[in-house]
Amino acid sequence: MLLKQSRFQKNRLQHVEQHFAQLEKRFDGMHLKSLESKLHPHLFKNILNSVQSHAYQTYYTLDKLANVLDYILYEGRDDYVSIKSEIDFSRSLIDINKIKVSPLFDIRVKTKVATSHEYYEQKLISPMLCLDFIENAFKHADLQSAEAYISFYFELSDNGLFHFTVSNTASEHWQLTKQNGGMGIEAFEHRLRILYKNCFKLERFTENNIFTAHLTLDLRELERTKMHITG
Repeated sequence: MLLKQSRFQKNRLQHVEQHFAQLEKRFDGMHLKSLESKLHPHLFKNILNSVQSHAYQTYYTLDKLANVLDYILYEGRDDYVSIKSEIDFSRSLIDINKIKVSPLFDIRVKTKVATSHEYYEQKLISPMLCLDFIENAFKHADLQSAEAYISFYFELSDNGLFHFTVSNTASEHWQLTKQNGGMGIEAFEHRLRILYKNCFKLERFTENNIFTAHLTLDLRELERTKMHITG
């Protein structure tokens, strides 16, 4: 019986290692020019190494990583993607980042989206819209305090507004970064203005050491703008 279990574990580990090697090969073959403006390759390389070092526990995470890389390689090259695709990508990216924190850390993900909504699968937004929010949440959150948390909330309302809200307990490092300037945030907001003109609203505030970023996109206005450009 023990020999059978050992053989099963060995075969599973070999399968995981092969899956990792395939992912690493796909990563290395990416066109770096398309990645530079959309994500940090070194960060993903570190995630790959982290996943490999926890091979027994993270088979699920490897599948999520494959989803993220597929999105970057294929849909990420398009000018527009759907809300469905962006949420799927974001949830996979969140799951990947969970491996870097304690299993007991409070990470909340909530989605309020009707799959029958007319804009759910319509390609209206630029790919990887939520990437910076997710990366910054894990980068600047307090991961040590007992009451610390990170919260992600996606909503597609009946009136055609897409909401994405991220809240996290702010770390001391984030407070220092905020005091020394916010070029990363300013660059991201500038990118939003280029992409969405007057079709977005970005709110950022800190209250009781909780940092919150709330992005709203007017999908109806984006649809009209897109039709005007392509028409």
